[in-house]
Amino acid sequence: MARPALMLLAALLGVTATVTPALAQYRIGMSAAIAAVLVTITLGILLRAAIVLVYTDRIRHPLPLLGLANPPRRLPGGAVVSTFDLLTVAVAATLFVGLFAFLRLSPLGIQMRAAGEKPLLAAQRGINFQLLFALSWALAGFAGALAGILYANNVRLDPSLGVLGLKAFAVALVGGLDSLGGVIPGALIVAAVEVLSVRYGDPLLADVSPFLCLLAMLPVRPWGLFGTREELERV
Repeated sequence: MARPALMLLAALLGVTATVTPALAQYRIGMSAAIAAVLVTITLGILLRAAIVLVYTDRIRHPLPLLGLANPPRRLPGGAVVSTFDLLTVAVAATLFVGLFAFLRLSPLGIQMRAAGEKPLLAAQRGINFQLLFALSWALAGFAGALAGILYANNVRLDPSLGVLGLKAFAVALVGGLDSLGGVIPGALIVAAVEVLSVRYGDPLLADVSPFLCLLAMLPVRPWGLFGTREELERV
């Protein structure tokens, strides 16, 4: 399957993921936030198991299979990175700018911000929450699939890639869940902690250092560097 089709499929899976939390909330009286978290974790486990059953858990390297090259690129100052490293940075910057413009300028983006900041007032103005909820999950699925494709082509493809999503969750919490601008400083802080823990500690700390950074942040600013206390209390 072509990679654009995979990203569209991931966006579709994100949309369908909005149905199950609503059913859980309706059938057993579970709150919307708890239902969304539990369903996300459950679907992630089920999808990982399905992938292992269909494709096995063998590590793969897609570039040779696709006939693509990933030559090193020398940057000013002597640093050397791979071509897909540069592509990942470029795609991440483009996606960030696109999301920022969408949330600031488009009618749907403005409605999405209004629903997140003042849900009661937004509901009174007739904003379609279900549409916005499905759209946000579709965007998340699309971005996650894009990140997975870039990482798999640059490093490897294996079922344990879900750990990257947990690291991204730590970045979002450190930067602030309600702040798109907090993503970049949050990511830089988490990445710096990870690199320093590997450089001066143990390479095994690479997978846990983002969560150590998160634990250090929670007692100081549990709403994140650029988040708001109001948003945390509302959630």
